[in-house]
Amino acid sequence: MTQTNTLRANMGTSSKDDIPASSQEEGTGEVCPICKGAGFVHPALDSGKADFGRIVPCQCSKGELRKKKTEHLEKYSNLGSLSQLTFDNLSPKGKTTRQSERSEESQEHFAQIYEAARAFAENPRGWLAFLGPSGSGKTHLACAIANHRLKLGQPVFYITAADLLDHLRSTFGPASDTSYDELFEQVKNVPLLVLDDLALGSATAWAKEKLEQLLNHRFNTELATVITSDVALERMDEGLRGHLTDSEFCQVWTIEQKPLLESQSNLELELLRNMTFDNFDHKRLELPQEQRQNLRQAYNLAVEFARSPEGWLIFHGLNGCGKTHLAAAIANHRLAQGKPVLFVVVPDLLDHLRSTFSPESKISYDEFSENLKETPLLILDDFGEQSTTPWAQEKLYQLINYRYNARLPMVVTTCLSLDEIETRISSRMVDPRISLVFNITAPDYRGNVKPTRPAKRY
Repeated sequence: MTQTNTLRANMGTSSKDDIPASSQEEGTGEVCPICKGAGFVHPALDSGKADFGRIVPCQCSKGELRKKKTEHLEKYSNLGSLSQLTFDNLSPKGKTTRQSERSEESQEHFAQIYEAARAFAENPRGWLAFLGPSGSGKTHLACAIANHRLKLGQPVFYITAADLLDHLRSTFGPASDTSYDELFEQVKNVPLLVLDDLALGSATAWAKEKLEQLLNHRFNTELATVITSDVALERMDEGLRGHLTDSEFCQVWTIEQKPLLESQSNLELELLRNMTFDNFDHKRLELPQEQRQNLRQAYNLAVEFARSPEGWLIFHGLNGCGKTHLAAAIANHRLAQGKPVLFVVVPDLLDHLRSTFSPESKISYDEFSENLKETPLLILDDFGEQSTTPWAQEKLYQLINYRYNARLPMVVTTCLSLDEIETRISSRMVDPRISLVFNITAPDYRGNVKPTRPAKRY
């Protein structure tokens, strides 16, 4: 399915497909004696007679309808794995690192932001913007709002600005079965839009124009919108800054966060901190024996590497197969032993590298780059999800080539096959003198998605 088709499916509406074709009494497996399996009944008039001019859902089908509505809203939301980011697993005091705590003033400020997000989630009116560096918690706050609306049975749509532009571009392709106008109208008019990682400064003229059209429409029609960005308000495009400084319609919160390498770990999210070997389910009894054995082997490799990190360990597999859990478990094991480790998500890493060129950056590019190269154990999560710009490719090659020549330990997780990775990098990953590539064949534990590639050992 193309990106556009996927987005269209997520944003489509349902009607008669939501009405069960036949109904059974819950837990009995028998046909409902009231509606005789039709799923609907004619309501009674005041006289007690049936109103044959109307139909309403039968009591037996209401549970199924609620389930279908929930499933539809979850699919519509486009949140995917981000459905795990809720208010329940975000501390009102904000993120802390293992080496330092937030100051009392910083905790109080984040608590105010947290309460503003919760209030907006209950009654989304106007715009709410979270500004701050990568890793500061702004995406978690935005997704927590979206997930709360879903819990209330209300529609919401989440997307990053970059993904939105990619989807819009794809509508011009001959294989697209949805038009640009249809897709753009859907995003423009969704009741609550969460637009993540918005940046207009470096966008192309076309991309800038499309984002401005979207935001101007939602501002003028007063549609609820949540925006996150790592760009300071004073450095934003004049048009967007003008919208955000309208204090009667917009709330703007700036989240401060220390540079990534001050903590030597990017495991601030509670979800990652709790990913350990003890709670990794390597048995998965619902899987075929071959896949269980494969998952057990991946687990053993990770445990062995955590005890004595040497060379490179590359985990490849579908989203949700467990590779990030194993990589985070390695990091948490090393940190528990008092050993230094740096765990980074590759797209976030590239954002941090770019941010070092900003005059406001507290760390220089050279210092940041050298720390990455020299850290005793580096874990790169979601390799291949980054932008494929020449700049990004070159920076990743420089980092990986340095650690290859220096024989420094590294763990990499990726959804890509090696032939989909740039040759200069993949050739080093398959070098048996330093690297072991292991393909996890287990399906997505959230949905039993079947793997599309056979297991390989390199």
